[in-house]
Amino acid sequence: MSLHLESEPAEPVPVSDLDTDGTLRPEDDEFCRPPEGFEQRAPGAVLRARGIRVALFGVIPQRLSAWQLLYRTSDLHGVPDVAVTTVLLPAGADPTVRRPLLSFQCAIDGVSSNCFPSYALRHGARALGAIPQLELPVIAEALARGWAVTVPDHGGMGGHFGVAREPGYRALDAIRAALGFRPLGLDAATDVGLWGYSGGGLATAWAAEMAAGYAPELNIVGAVAGSPVGDPGAAFLRLNGSLLSGFSTVCVAALRRAYPELDSVLRAHAGPAFHTLLADAASRTTLALLPRFAGKNLDEYSESSFADLLNGAQMRRVLDDIRPGGQAPSMPVLIIQGVNDELIAVDDVDRHVDRYRRAGAHIHYVRDRLSFHLALLYLGTPATMNWMADRFDRKDLPPDTTRTVWSIAWTRREARGHLRGMALLVRMFCGRPITARHD
Repeated sequence: MSLHLESEPAEPVPVSDLDTDGTLRPEDDEFCRPPEGFEQRAPGAVLRARGIRVALFGVIPQRLSAWQLLYRTSDLHGVPDVAVTTVLLPAGADPTVRRPLLSFQCAIDGVSSNCFPSYALRHGARALGAIPQLELPVIAEALARGWAVTVPDHGGMGGHFGVAREPGYRALDAIRAALGFRPLGLDAATDVGLWGYSGGGLATAWAAEMAAGYAPELNIVGAVAGSPVGDPGAAFLRLNGSLLSGFSTVCVAALRRAYPELDSVLRAHAGPAFHTLLADAASRTTLALLPRFAGKNLDEYSESSFADLLNGAQMRRVLDDIRPGGQAPSMPVLIIQGVNDELIAVDDVDRHVDRYRRAGAHIHYVRDRLSFHLALLYLGTPATMNWMADRFDRKDLPPDTTRTVWSIAWTRREARGHLRGMALLVRMFCGRPITARHD
């Protein structure tokens, strides 16, 4: 694997040698602990750096350049905090060659540290069911285009899945950290793109909304938000008691960590069995918890129905806070959504798009009739990557419009992308270098 650790060291700390001591979960990893006085550093400052090995499903080592950065950021309430981002270059990349940076927000969709990309993407990770492991081929496609990539733990060390604004702080500060990390060869003028799907699409939406106010110096040229939830509160109600009710349960388990008022309501109106349920959900990877919680109805664990609980004044304040769309992104945004998505309701995303447009954002919205939720992540990758490449190349913007298509996957340009993607996946399974293509 090509790590190029002989490049100039990061500032303010040197890059440690390639980590060979095993893959520890973040709570057990000394690297992830905030150093004394970190609060005085600027947001995005690199506090520690190390080379790592990335592996497909934690098992098949990938031949590329990869590091992790511990950086200073902030939580929901603006309190100084730390987070980890995984930064990558194609194998053999020359850091003196200019390239864009893609901030890829994974669908962490969990509270357990097994779900964090900083753990799940590493060689030796035991994270069966963590969605970031399924997203590594999409990240590899960005590397194959010659881009640098940052993959932040946008939920932070506490696993704050679904929390408002905080994913934006963490993603934007991770971009700052990557731009200041010398081995990547980037600088303040680097073109930056935001990309994420599902829970990662929601995190991308927050980063896009907050960029102009929180990190105006970043040169963000576009954002892609795939199936970005739209209205988490409405999703809770719709999924409760369904085969996918695990998503509702684990999101409640995460939100109570960041919103004390939510925790107090749950303690007042739900019994011990409910808190045991939330603790169980918080300990599992996303895909592992779905079969365990399939059909669970939270009405059975509280004094009133889940809908009545959500309609309380304190709960409404939380649900209003976590609904994105209140502020227009300053960059053009592509949003894709399945019309018949079994997890994210197209009506919720339609309303999210309407909120952005009323606020003055430029949105190109594509609704796909044939794709279900997970399938659209992969079927939409060539189209979304092509859209982002066009932003990096300064090509004309598509119109601010909504299109409903049978499939986003099968124009001639996207069909070529799928063939290249399949060839790339074979290379990944064979442990071949992930190098930049020269199309």
